[in-house]
Amino acid sequence: MNKGEFSTIFNFFRSLRPLIEKMSPDKAFLVLEGMPKKRLALSPDYKGQRVYNNDDNFSAQRKEIVNILREFFPITLVKHDDYECDDIIGHLAREYEKNNEVTIVSSDTDFIQCVNDNTSLYNPVRKSYIEAPKYDYVLWKALKGDDSDNIAGFAGIGNKKAEKMCLNKDILDNFLLKEGFREKLDRNLVMIRLHDLQNDVSNIKYFDTIQTQNWLELKNKFEKYEFNSITAKEKSWNKFTQTFDTLWENLNVSWKSTW
Repeated sequence: MNKGEFSTIFNFFRSLRPLIEKMSPDKAFLVLEGMPKKRLALSPDYKGQRVYNNDDNFSAQRKEIVNILREFFPITLVKHDDYECDDIIGHLAREYEKNNEVTIVSSDTDFIQCVNDNTSLYNPVRKSYIEAPKYDYVLWKALKGDDSDNIAGFAGIGNKKAEKMCLNKDILDNFLLKEGFREKLDRNLVMIRLHDLQNDVSNIKYFDTIQTQNWLELKNKFEKYEFNSITAKEKSWNKFTQTFDTLWENLNVSWKSTW
């Protein structure tokens, strides 16, 4: 067995248990990535600067994580082939927040646009909740741009200038009088704002979730992968499995959800 051969799988499930324990959700979703067709139609270079590699056989490990979740865990997997997972998460949050408490777990600040009285954003890296700013986050980002997604902002506009424009409509309107600026801003807003899927919900795929526990088979699989810190001690293994008890009990109940 090569060192690190299953490190991505191990790190995912080692992190999943304490996260579920902390959030204590009644229903949990994990959303898979689709193709950002609408954004690519507007900008073929969208995310074009990103370099993807397959270090430590990451692609195969990611596929195995999905398989394990579907086979052994009371977590609903969701995907739309034509939208990024961000858009799907935003849609699910809007649907569930009407009557429920929702927590989005992500280090992606784009989810700030989802934060409201019923929807929270938790950063698992910083281990803290992220508060929404007093200004329009989407407008702010459209002005300054987003290098990580290859969305160009306006020359000379950084964080502070963008914030000032968001808080002062007169300054913003005067700035947008320059030729082509309003058109560029409108395009950036469409690129950054999470898409509305109300007219395309029929194409959202909810993957089948198993209805019965099979922890013994999962333990055998983890032991094969040598995830000893999870399986070696009975106390540790019991703690791992018991963390998901509430999700099992509420497998078909939608109330307080976590992504």
